[in-house]
Parts: sequence; C-alpha cells; structure tokens
Amino acid sequence: MRDVKTEGIKYIGSKLKIIPYILQLIDELNVETVLDGFSGTTRVSQALSKSGYVVTCADASAWSQVFGNCYLQAKRSKSFYNDFIDRLNLLDGKEGWFTRNYSHEASGQKAPFQQKNLMKLDAVREKIEEFDLDFIDKSVLLTSLILGLDKVDNTLGHFSSYLAEWSPRSYNDLVLKVPDYEISKLNHTVLRGDIFDVVKGRRFDLAYFDPPYGSNNEKMPPSRVRYASYYHFWTSVVQFDNPVLFGKAHRREDSRDTIAGSVFEEFKKNDEGKYIATEAIRRLIEETDARYIVFSYSNGGRATKEELCDIFNSHGRLVKILEIDYKMNVMSTMRWTNEWLNGDKKNVEYLFVIEK
Repeated sequence: MRDVKTEGIKYIGSKLKIIPYILQLIDELNVETVLDGFSGTTRVSQALSKSGYVVTCADASAWSQVFGNCYLQAKRSKSFYNDFIDRLNLLDGKEGWFTRNYSHEASGQKAPFQQKNLMKLDAVREKIEEFDLDFIDKSVLLTSLILGLDKVDNTLGHFSSYLAEWSPRSYNDLVLKVPDYEISKLNHTVLRGDIFDVVKGRRFDLAYFDPPYGSNNEKMPPSRVRYASYYHFWTSVVQFDNPVLFGKAHRREDSRDTIAGSVFEEFKKNDEGKYIATEAIRRLIEETDARYIVFSYSNGGRATKEELCDIFNSHGRLVKILEIDYKMNVMSTMRWTNEWLNGDKKNVEYLFVIEK
C-alpha cells in the first residue's frame, strides 16, 4: 500500500489516515481523470496528483481554493518564493484587524492565538497584498501563512471555541516556510463553488466524494455550528476583508449556521418525510457524470445503510466496500450486505466504490 506524503493543517474532516486506502481503491480501476469534490485541505488531491492522476480539486471554501492553487497549480520553483518568505519573516508585528478582534488583551476573552502572533499575522497579511502577485503565487504565500499559524494556535483544530489555558505551541513564534508542493506537468483544475455546480456539464473517470455528514443523533439540537464555520478564521486570512463578527468566538457574520450550512449536514426532514442530507446524496450520485464514484461515509452520519444501499444501487452497481476502524486500526473488505460492517463500533469510516 502506497503512502504518499501530503501537507495540511489540523482539520476535523481530514482524510490523512485513509489516503493509502483511497489510493488503493482507485489504483485498481482504469482511470485517468479524478474529481475530489469536497477537497478541504486538499490532502487527497495532493496524493492523487503525486500518483499521476489528472485532478479536479473542488470545494466551497476560499481557503481550500488557495490550498489547491498552491499544491496543484504552482509552476514556479520553490526558490522563487524564498525571497518573499524571508521578507515576511523579518517583519515586525503591528496592530491591525486581527489583533484588535482576536487578541486576549483586546477582548479579555479566550483567544485563538497569542497577541504577538496576531500582530505578526497583521503585518504579514498586509505585506502579501503589497507584493501584488497573481492569484497562484499569492496562494503559495497564503498557504505558507496558514500552515505557520496552524503550528502556533490555541485551538483543538477549529475556530468555534478556543482553549481556556494557552497551549504550549501557542508560545512559539509564527514562522513561515515555503510549502512542500511539487510542480506537476499535468493539467489540474481548481474550482471553488457548490458541488452541484461543479459536476454540472463535466465528465470524470472517477469522482471521490467526502461530504460533511449530517448527524444521526436524534437529540441533535436544531441549531449548531456547521462545518464551514469551523474554519471561518482561515476565510478571513485569505479574503482579508475585515468582516462583521459575532459571538464569543468572533465568527464571521457570513458563517452563521443559517447561511453557511451545507445541505449534506442538514439533519431535518423535507416535506415528504425524507432526510434532506440523504436526498442530497441521492441527487449528487445521480447528477455526477463519472464511470466510478468512491464515496466516504462515517457510521455516525445521517444516512442509514438501507438508504445508501438504495441510492447506490439505483444509480449503478456497488462493487466494493472498505471499512476502516480508527479505534482498532483495522481494515476489512467485503461486498455489500444490508448490514453495516462493525456497525456497533465507534469512529468507523466506509469507502464505497460504485460503478455507474
């Protein structure tokens, strides 16, 4: 099993541990073009690119697009960026929008970063704009900044709340390094937008989908933090737009649950009594023009085994399932049955292979 090196940040939905299994499945199929439809930190896209596939990397978030530009589109040598990175690292910190809105000293509340690193962020982010680079070159520097910030944060990997006591890593100084990208000779594509717009009018040999999961917990409250809002801070770093903020975590106004929630996270039922998240999966499988689909899903997701069985078999043939048990670190394979594999265990990830 191949283990391809990728780079990223702390991320609740990260597929870092199962990338070898994803590659194993795809390597068994005769495909060249692959869509990574919910790319997030782009680790899967990076691995696919390094494995020789022509990748379309797509996500709704601005920061994911920046990562995609860096790791799939960058064509300059790393030495080109060394001078920019050196100049950014030599900057003195300054008080700006991030410091005023997120430092403990300014708000008196828990903070995602120590003040010195927020001040450095303000100085670096302003200077990146002054460089007047094109979007891909700018994306490389922004990726470097996010990677550096991720190493000195005071969070559990998201920005819906912050640690009460400073994490040991938060005392370190923010330092930027050139991201570990590879220049690809392949013609990759990076898209930002709704997944249904992404698949419309496009054809792929294979599509890999890892949508956010609507919880199967019946006690889930009607309002909760959505996936997109977990990473609102990275959106502000990328867009540098000084948005209106709300709440103790100082989330972006446009990250409110009612605005930023994904249909795949929706735990409510529609007028026909069907779960909205499950119907979104059905629509996605139906509208995707690809010979194969590899679909990631958790045993904690909203969709049931019967519903997924109906969806996959209605639009193709379910040819394989891989089950990865995070707790036991065990992987097994079998053809589809009407029962979840190891369904009584926690933290189980399933990879479904569908041939349309």
